[in-house]
Amino acid sequence: MNAMKLAIPMFAAALAYGPSPGLAAVINLGADLASFAVLGATGVTNVPTSTIGGNLGSSPNASVGGGYVFTSGSLQANTALAQQAQLDLDAAIGAVNAGGADFTIAAGNGNLDAFQAANGGTLAPGTYDVGAGTSNLLTSITLNGGGSNTAVWRFRFSSTFIMSEGSDVNVINVGDGSGVGIYWSVGSAATLDGDTLVGNVLANQLISSNGGLTLGCGRLASAEAQVTLIQDTISLGCTALTGSGGADQGKDTGSGNNGGPGGQVENRVPEPGTLLLAGFGLAGLFASRKRLFPVA
Repeated sequence: MNAMKLAIPMFAAALAYGPSPGLAAVINLGADLASFAVLGATGVTNVPTSTIGGNLGSSPNASVGGGYVFTSGSLQANTALAQQAQLDLDAAIGAVNAGGADFTIAAGNGNLDAFQAANGGTLAPGTYDVGAGTSNLLTSITLNGGGSNTAVWRFRFSSTFIMSEGSDVNVINVGDGSGVGIYWSVGSAATLDGDTLVGNVLANQLISSNGGLTLGCGRLASAEAQVTLIQDTISLGCTALTGSGGADQGKDTGSGNNGGPGGQVENRVPEPGTLLLAGFGLAGLFASRKRLFPVA
């Protein structure tokens, strides 16, 4: 009985063990939102020609313009699919914004380049609360998964998210990338004047670029305003990321519904740290039972 009393607290401690940064499951975007590469609320405007890999639509305003080349998907002007995707978007923003932060970048200094330079030269998985800045991304940042194919990054901007002209986001060391999640939750407007970006931009207000943005692994979605495109390439559908080089981007290899930065997962699992400690607790329990009740 004493051994049983010891094993039970060990198991309880395992279940109570807090999550390690970046090991949370990717956000369930919902099947309808997961089908959209571009989603607006008050419309989508475009300077031709933008290339879209996935659905493009707006709801409740049905204005979606034209001048697109679709590699997959179609126009969804206030369709039932777009309406449900907006509900999914609200839920996804709430999920990304839930919980505490692993890293905080104060307002006035909300620059990811500077934070990266001061913290090892790359950005580890985790939740980043980012304050306002003249630019949040001046040149380039590298998201380093540390060899995990289930790394998750959540960047939560208190107000605007501003990428300077010519800036880039790179991803490295994520194995096959099958469970990677990258989210940019923007309190107000997202100004994406950079060259390349990866992940899900989920903004409350306007999303715009100055032209030529390539988001090859994710989506642009505005909950309350419009999305403005200028000869951009926006494509969901990656289920894998390469990780061998310093500037590898997401590969467009799948449907976008299988847990990559452009997708979702339906079933969430305990985090690795929790599983490990739970295993120790169970091992102690069974070992104790063997001692108490030896097999003949």
